[in-house]
Amino acid sequence: MGLERWVRTLPLRLRALVRRRDADLDLDEELRFHLDQQVADLVQRGMAPAEARTIALRALGGMERRKDEMRDARRTGVAENLWRDVRYAARTLRRSPGFTVVAMLTLAIGIGANTAIFTLVNAILLRPLGYAAPLRLVAIQYEHSETVAPATFLDWQSASHSFEKMGLAEYWTPTLTGGDHAEQLDALHVSPDLIELLGVKPIIGRLFLPGEDGVGRGHVLLLGYGVWKTRFAGDSTIIGKPVRLDGESYQVVGVMPRDFVFAPYWAAGQIWAPFPLDERRTDRAGESTRVMGRLAPGVTLEAARSEIATIAARLEREYPGTNQHVTVIPLQEKVVGSVETPLTILLVAVGCVLLIACANVAHLQLMRAAAREREFALRTALGGSAGRLVQQSLVESLMLSLAGAIPGFALAVLGIRGLIALAPPGLPRLDGVSMDARVFLFMLGVTVLAAVVCGVAPALASTRVDVQASLKEGGRGAADGPRRGRLRALLVVSEFAMALVLLVGAGLVLRSFGALLRVDPGFDATRTVSMTVALKGTAHGEPALRLAFFADLIERVKALPGVQDASAINHVPLNGDDWWFPVYAEGHALPKPGEEPRAQFLVVRPGYLRTMGIGLRLGRDITDQDAATSSHVVVINEQFAERIWPRENPLGRRISVDDAGAHPDWFTVIGVARDVKQGSFTQAMPAMYFPSFLGGSYPWKAHPLISLLDPDYMTLVVRSTGNPSALVPAISSLVREMDRDAPVGNVITMDAAVARQFTAPRFYLLLLGLFAGIAVLLAAIGVYGVISYSVARRSHEIGVRLALGAGRAEAFKLV
Repeated sequence: MGLERWVRTLPLRLRALVRRRDADLDLDEELRFHLDQQVADLVQRGMAPAEARTIALRALGGMERRKDEMRDARRTGVAENLWRDVRYAARTLRRSPGFTVVAMLTLAIGIGANTAIFTLVNAILLRPLGYAAPLRLVAIQYEHSETVAPATFLDWQSASHSFEKMGLAEYWTPTLTGGDHAEQLDALHVSPDLIELLGVKPIIGRLFLPGEDGVGRGHVLLLGYGVWKTRFAGDSTIIGKPVRLDGESYQVVGVMPRDFVFAPYWAAGQIWAPFPLDERRTDRAGESTRVMGRLAPGVTLEAARSEIATIAARLEREYPGTNQHVTVIPLQEKVVGSVETPLTILLVAVGCVLLIACANVAHLQLMRAAAREREFALRTALGGSAGRLVQQSLVESLMLSLAGAIPGFALAVLGIRGLIALAPPGLPRLDGVSMDARVFLFMLGVTVLAAVVCGVAPALASTRVDVQASLKEGGRGAADGPRRGRLRALLVVSEFAMALVLLVGAGLVLRSFGALLRVDPGFDATRTVSMTVALKGTAHGEPALRLAFFADLIERVKALPGVQDASAINHVPLNGDDWWFPVYAEGHALPKPGEEPRAQFLVVRPGYLRTMGIGLRLGRDITDQDAATSSHVVVINEQFAERIWPRENPLGRRISVDDAGAHPDWFTVIGVARDVKQGSFTQAMPAMYFPSFLGGSYPWKAHPLISLLDPDYMTLVVRSTGNPSALVPAISSLVREMDRDAPVGNVITMDAAVARQFTAPRFYLLLLGLFAGIAVLLAAIGVYGVISYSVARRSHEIGVRLALGAGRAEAFKLV
């Protein structure tokens, strides 16, 4: 019943709040009506009019008192008081434009910077992945490696019950032909149900059907939105039409949505085709696929991890070395794991900037509070409660904060644009950075928090006024007591403490960045350009033809004007794939399965080490004779030599990359090259350089990974006498002359490849240094304000000191 009455009287309450004058007039008219009625009643009983009016007023309790009681009955007093405080605060702030503008801009810096960084954090860390129920999506992998063999995937899939679906994907770089030019695309071979488990539907067409594995039911294909628009002009009738990839025909069955990105943490494919799972059902050595799954309803992550650990332990007993240290990781964590810590640090740093800005504004408000002591004392003497004074101070602070939020929003928009422009290329989910409801709620929360932090100290100070001292004529300096001085000192100390933390953090990042700049990549990046040339599906696609093609191409490139040297490798440093193979050394005990030492596998043309400026520590380089005669030779790096033959001469020793069984294919070490930062710029790893053999006569043809070892594409590396980028058009034209279907892609100078390693640390250093600089500047301004105010308040004292004979130097020292 109480709720019904409240709802029924709500319009009257709102009218009393919004149209207070009209409500008071109505109230006055109503009371006068009741008074007149009672007077008339008493007069009718024979009482004199004057006496009747006196008795009626006495019975009513007084007109003004009754009005106050009826106003209280409306229960709008809090809102009315708040509205009065808002209007009074607006007048007060308008009378102090200098203070208002400085405080507003100070808060704008803190609010705007926090909003900009939170927008980045929200888009990258907090916003769910663009799939159905993304929190149930996981990656299943080894602790030391993301890649899994197909047979191992099938074992996990058949034995587990914690997953609603499980699928795998393998990176693929097919050549798309049939248009004006050939183009090498980033693509994925996926198991038929992998896209389905993501819960994303094509905008046209369908997903893969069970059994469509690229073998028994022909080749089918899903197009990404970008490829569909650029290469096929957004043809809505594309479904069912053929597309040629690597010289084979694929039928388009669907087009994925514009915002579909998969895989988000590794290689965002532009097209997807079924993985030939039946062909590799027994493959336990080719660890080239990545496994993802969707947790079944009601299954927790810990339960899934426990089940997978049990399954892996059983499989490890059956197939030693294939199921060690298997784990389940949320897909969101895989996507953002590498940037979560740096972004969190930036959010904390920008939070410190906001707190320093709030401390500055609190300083200013404390100064104003001291100047308004007589006002606070007078309001207290007239019956104003401490709560009303605190409310008034907090309302002023909130209005300042809201005023600062307006330019802060503009700063945030500009900051977001700057962050996107400066962000490193590898920053995940950058295309989704935008302001949404969560960002606006965060900005509102930061604004209110700033108001509270800025207003608490002045609000409390307003309640601790000595009324008698403040109202005495000439009562000077009452506000500058020990308590208020300690409060200002605490604020100054806190400002410099937070600024110091940011400075130390920026200094540590700067030192790390300086150390990174001093890292020797192991090769000479100057005047060198690299580009990938793929031949699969072209007229030179056969092994003997393509290796002869690369040999001929390198010779023609060397003959171009401005070319100093040229060669080729399967994966160029810092800009290519990273293949790892187990290594078996002759004369060493056969390691247990899964415990073999591993090294990076690199296939090179003669002269590669010379072209890249990679020096030899021992022995000789691979020569044309080695390539022409298919010699079983290999060049290793220093890390490899130290790991396999510590403090020994490795020249003449032999290694194998097959199973080291009864008849292993041995390769003789002919040279030791200096270490190169191949896959990671922070650490060199063991590496092997094998010659690419004419005729494709790899001695390990029966090896399970022959599809990876057969170089159907290679990366040219060309050293120029001038600007290396100027050679790219001529080299591309040369490739098209030799084979019009051979795409040239992934073009980058080695200087740019090295510089790209610095983009992420430079980005974080720039932001952290910027925040540290702002923090120091704000802290310095805060100290200046406090000292300036203190000197102004003590000017009478300083004048007396000077009058009594103190020198200017002593006064300066005092300040």
